[in-house]
Amino acid sequence: MSGSAGWRHMEGAPRDGSRILVTVRSSEQGPAEVDVAYWARADQFGTEGWRSADSHPGQIFAYADPELKCWMPLPGAGEPEGSTAPMPAPWDGEDPQELHGSGI
Repeated sequence: MSGSAGWRHMEGAPRDGSRILVTVRSSEQGPAEVDVAYWARADQFGTEGWRSADSHPGQIFAYADPELKCWMPLPGAGEPEGSTAPMPAPWDGEDPQELHGSGI
């Protein structure tokens, strides 16, 4: 999970409100997935933390830090107009931290 064009550790994710892609860890609710998220300061919608509003219009979804594996800039950011990059697959590297255990 290294390199300037690939997935990066969450510790280095921008916390300035800019939108980024994140890999959401797999859990009992489903497999790993990619979502668009941003860091939000505390306001009337809740405490500070990672939020997503792009995947579920009309809803603001909050992610706990352990739910997110890694991040990358949005594809095509800074690219010439008209060029598009495909949506990347969730990072599937070694993940020793299992979210909330198996429960079974």
